[in-house]
Formats: sequence, structure tokens, C-alpha cells
Amino acid sequence: MKKKLFFTAYSLSLGGIEKALVNLLTVLDKEKYDITLVLEKKEGIFQDQLPKHIHVIEYSVDHSKNVLVRKIKNRLHLIKWKMKHRNKYDFAISFATYSIPGAHLALNASFNNALWIHNNYYQLYNGNVREMKQFFRRIKLKKFKHHVYVSYDNMNSMLKYFPQYKNRSMVCNNMIDYQTIREKANETISVEKRGITFVNVGRQEEHQKRLSRIIDATDRLKREGYQFQVWFVGDGVNHQKYKEQVKVLGLDDMIVFFGKQQNPYPYYKLADAVLLSSKYEGYPVVFIEAMTLNKPIITTAVSDYREIENRYGIVVENNASAIYSGMKQFLDHGFVISNVFDPQKFNDEMLNIFENLVDEKK
Repeated sequence: MKKKLFFTAYSLSLGGIEKALVNLLTVLDKEKYDITLVLEKKEGIFQDQLPKHIHVIEYSVDHSKNVLVRKIKNRLHLIKWKMKHRNKYDFAISFATYSIPGAHLALNASFNNALWIHNNYYQLYNGNVREMKQFFRRIKLKKFKHHVYVSYDNMNSMLKYFPQYKNRSMVCNNMIDYQTIREKANETISVEKRGITFVNVGRQEEHQKRLSRIIDATDRLKREGYQFQVWFVGDGVNHQKYKEQVKVLGLDDMIVFFGKQQNPYPYYKLADAVLLSSKYEGYPVVFIEAMTLNKPIITTAVSDYREIENRYGIVVENNASAIYSGMKQFLDHGFVISNVFDPQKFNDEMLNIFENLVDEKK
């Protein structure tokens, strides 16, 4: 008898959470699990990568400008949903932390439920503890049986402000579809590589990702006479702003924008190192992707960076000047990866954690 799993998320658009979700759904055994995925918006670049056996449902939220109308419609929609789906599943997961409707649906779908927490919410709210706590009240944190974090750093940060939930909290890193990654990395792309090349893959927005740090570091290194390339693969709200910054600084010959790519892995394969300039992260998917493809990582000291430091890459302080130092260190000395990453062993460990949650009795 298959176990019935219920996932919620906002969409399958470009992003670390969405990629982690698709990876997890790909790894789960279709002979053991019957899986339903509910999306607020049935759209996104990762739709084509979703396994065909996943049942996908769209749960649309009304966005009427009339607040009263919006609240009534959404409330009636939720009541109707609860009547049909209440406790029909063996395990329910609100996977996209920020999806408030998704959290409410997951709580209703099973007694055995979990909220997946992908980010450092203290950092996300710029240290505003009141607003952070208000957000977690809205998604009903206290009602979830399990609070699953994707990194120890994020869990420990949250428990400073929610110590009462220590016994519900645990860590399960994002899993990786490493076989697909390695296969897709071999696809041919039309790219002219000139000298040492760094690649950054992901959402292009400044509040968290801080890609301006990479642009400023490139400008500084160019003025010192270094010749190299930086590839930006992805899109986001600040994509155009970054392109304008590059143009103003005259870095068009060194920084190349490739936009949103359904398959970013050939860029990893061709590059010499992976760059991460973020102010904060959950557990970066790019860490595991780079490790799977045996590429050195240059990263700011974001969550669980100790796993990377001196083993899989160079870890620098969390500021713009440090990104410059890390890139310069790599240009001058390179980096030899000292550990061979075993993605199957990694997945097995995470899958064991996940299956123990699924099998827990009511």
C-alpha cells in the first residue's frame, strides 16, 4: 500500500526552494509513495523537470482589490477544500515557507505535517523580530508537528526566538538529483570561454544575493590587470540593474549575462569555480550542485559554510571586499578540492530522515 504524500508550494519558477522541491520529488520512490503537489500558480521553468507521476493541483487565491470580497472568497474556498481533503494523507509538507495558503492546506491535509524552513528569517526580516514572529503566526508555526530546517545554522538562529519548539525542530538538507545533473552537464552549449571563468547561478536580486559584490570585485580586479570572465546564469528583479551597472563600469568584456536557463549545468562544467555572494542563505542548492560536478566554490560565510571551508572551496567574510579577496586568491593560486563528494551517500542520509518523518505514527 503506497503512502500518500501531500506537498504545497507557490509555483515552480526559478529559485532554490523550487529546485530543491523538484529534486526531492524526483528522488522519492514512486513505488512507495503516491504524491500530490498543490501550487498556488501552476507555472514555472521547473514544470518540465517534474516527474510525470506527480499529481499537480492548482489552488488559486483570489487577489481582488476589494479586501472584504477577497477575504470572503478565499475563506469559502479554504472551507470547501478542507471538507474534501481533511486528513486524507499520511504526511503533509508545506515546502515553500513563504506560502501562507500552502501552510494552511498542509495543516489540514494530515495529522502528521511539517513546515520546511529554507532561509534565515532573522536575516530576511533585517533583525526585526516582531515582524518575523508575526509572519510565523500567520503561517501557524505552532500548529505544525515538525519544523524541518535545511541547515543547522538556520535552525539554531530560529531557536533563539522560538525556544519552545526545540523538540519539534530538526535538520534535513535538500537532496540532489545528481544523475540528471551529471547527464545534463554534458549537453553542448555555444559559449566562448576566455581564461579563468567564475559562474554564479540563481535568482538575481540584491537584498539577499548581493551580486553587486561580484560586479564591484570584478571592476577592482580588472583595474589591477587581471583577465578573467564572470558568467551570470539566471534572472530576477534586479537583472536589468546589474546589466546597467556592468555597462557603466565598462565590464561587458568580462561579465556575461546568460539569463534564465532550464539547464545551467553545462555552465558549471565549463567554468573553473562557482561564486556565491549572498548576505544569507538557507542551505544553498548551488553548494551541492558544484560539489556534484567537482567544481571549487567561492562563497561568503552563509549557512553551514563550515562544510565547504578548505574542503570544497574558499569561504570569505560576508562583505563586498571579501568577495574580491576570494576571487583574487583563486586567480593567484587556484583551489584543489580535498574531499570527494559522494552524492548518493548524502541522499541516502537525507532520505532516511525524510522517511522516518513519513512513517511516524499519529
